[in-house]
Amino acid sequence: MEILILLATQPYQKIVREVTRIGQTEVADQRMLYLYKEKLVTKHREFPIENVMDMSYRRVGKTGGLLYVYASSGVFSYTVESDPTSFIQVFKDTFVK
Repeated sequence: MEILILLATQPYQKIVREVTRIGQTEVADQRMLYLYKEKLVTKHREFPIENVMDMSYRRVGKTGGLLYVYASSGVFSYTVESDPTSFIQVFKDTFVK
């Protein structure tokens, strides 16, 4: 049995567009990023921590912005409403030498 050590969490949202015969609506699906000692986990992806090279944040508008995860398989962006600086700092302090 694998015991995972949770280091930090960061809420993010995915805007889901639903198209019906009547029209189009947008629904914000609230999700969570989990940073473990072994991996980074989103709702639909798992990144082994050795494949995560860096993270950064770009503020967009007055509140929120984009959290970027730089992995060996590409760059992934996550829409955040709260500042992820502490989440990124835990990653950098723990894994970036």
